[in-house]
Amino acid sequence: MSKDQLRGRIYAAEAMVYRLFERAGGAHTVQIAGAEITVPAEVRFGSLDEVRVYVDRVLALRSVRDGFERAKLPVVVRARRGSRAAHYERLTSTIAVPDNSDGRWALRELVVVHELAHHLDPVGDPSHGRSFVTTLIDLVDAVLGPESALVYRVIFGDSGLL
Repeated sequence: MSKDQLRGRIYAAEAMVYRLFERAGGAHTVQIAGAEITVPAEVRFGSLDEVRVYVDRVLALRSVRDGFERAKLPVVVRARRGSRAAHYERLTSTIAVPDNSDGRWALRELVVVHELAHHLDPVGDPSHGRSFVTTLIDLVDAVLGPESALVYRVIFGDSGLL
């Protein structure tokens, strides 16, 4: 397995994306690359069952099924012990998300989309490689729309990930 050299940079760039979505407020508008754009309200999940339903719905979207070969493979969603991380297990197609009170930060749409991008990444090794970055942005485009994908492209581009 290859060394996951981009992981820290991807997490840092995503932290900026998350903050931007949080600052969008009720109007859901953000300033990026000199333009004001509207991003959708990010879904916050109340339980793992809601995450499961969301993942199944995303995998059933025509744009996802047509755009990602691995969308045909079902995904299991389970609770993850600890609260510091969510992760994807490629061998079992499993997304593990903390659901305890300290891990509720992970019950948000952008975290689940990140983990789902691991599932859809046709390469998968390293788990945060260039193929993953492309898959993540394409998935954001298909699920959250082109404005949200622009946010990722600008922030990831400024972070040297594209």
